[in-house]
Amino acid sequence: MSIDYKRELEQAARTMILIHNPATLIRMIVRMIVRKVKLRHAAILLFDKKRNSYVLTISRGERGLRIPAGFARVDSDSALISLFTQYAGKAESLKKSAMVCEDIDKMLWKNTLIRNEDKEQELLTKVSNEMRIFESVACIPTYFQNHLLGILLLGEKISTEKFTQEELDFFAALASDVSMAISNAQLFQELQDELKANKDLFLRTTIALAAAIEAKDIYTRGHTERVTKLSLVIAQKLTNSRIYTLPENFLENLHIGSLLHDIGKIGIPETILNKPGKLTEEEFAVIREHTLKGAAILQPIKEMEECLAAVKYHHERYDGNGYPEGLVGEKIPLIAAIISVADAFDAMIIDRPYRKARSRVEAIEEIKRCSGSQFNPVVANCLLELAREGRV
Repeated sequence: MSIDYKRELEQAARTMILIHNPATLIRMIVRMIVRKVKLRHAAILLFDKKRNSYVLTISRGERGLRIPAGFARVDSDSALISLFTQYAGKAESLKKSAMVCEDIDKMLWKNTLIRNEDKEQELLTKVSNEMRIFESVACIPTYFQNHLLGILLLGEKISTEKFTQEELDFFAALASDVSMAISNAQLFQELQDELKANKDLFLRTTIALAAAIEAKDIYTRGHTERVTKLSLVIAQKLTNSRIYTLPENFLENLHIGSLLHDIGKIGIPETILNKPGKLTEEEFAVIREHTLKGAAILQPIKEMEECLAAVKYHHERYDGNGYPEGLVGEKIPLIAAIISVADAFDAMIIDRPYRKARSRVEAIEEIKRCSGSQFNPVVANCLLELAREGRV
């Protein structure tokens, strides 16, 4: 059955552009070549920036012929790599063509790439040896911006027939598309890795800030961590109830927002935070400022934009008697409503200098009593259900 290589090339190009994971992309390319052309095996040597060498990234074909990924590595000064790097600039045909072992000698001599016969024979011998190591009868270089990105290594056909010119042209054209696709996928992966690293750093910084808050308020040690864990459990329960459709990244923002919900206390005097007695009206007014102080601290940080509501509004009440803005009902952001319940519950079950801790049963009853007045009733009900399930 003949293969429509033009159609296969167009299909491959359309598919490759949709894949952003380099490993997945390379597996797809090699698998497609092995299946379509019916090869015994195929592999890709790909440049690894960290190791500054070309590593066998993927190998597919008959069992027993496959070389484990990462097992084979060739340095930049190897004959095979030199063939496509050191001399590629002297012959455009070398950059565009598939190299068949029996034609390498002719190709090198035809383009007068190497004028010293001794060096030529030495290079060809090494190339031939390296090709035999990979059990390959042809190889196709793939370049990106004049840099050798990798080499596709092809084993012989199952039928043992030689490659036709149409097949070699297909491989050469495919290599051009592959270089762009792999480079794009690698760039995408690098950006993803960088984002993840930044996100990890961001989260660690957030945790450090949360620890700084608790270092000031000796009566709430562990409070932030407990509120964060309870908030996330409530949100998961809320998700399962399907009453609210949580937006994308809601849990991530809730995680960060709950860790930092009291960050404004950094700006509150410790004499007030750690006062061993009931606060005066004036002192309580200062305490209430922590929501606005927290929002002001986070305002310049773009990554904190979605978390601001948690910090600013977690002391709002469902009946409108909260602070700082007296928001009512559903106007209170859900992220703040969740933290409000978790914050209040944990505050009730820990000792404070002016009162002893309540029991969990008493705290749960208080949440139930204040549902619809202090707390969003849907969120409060989630906590009550968690209590009935023994998860609080």
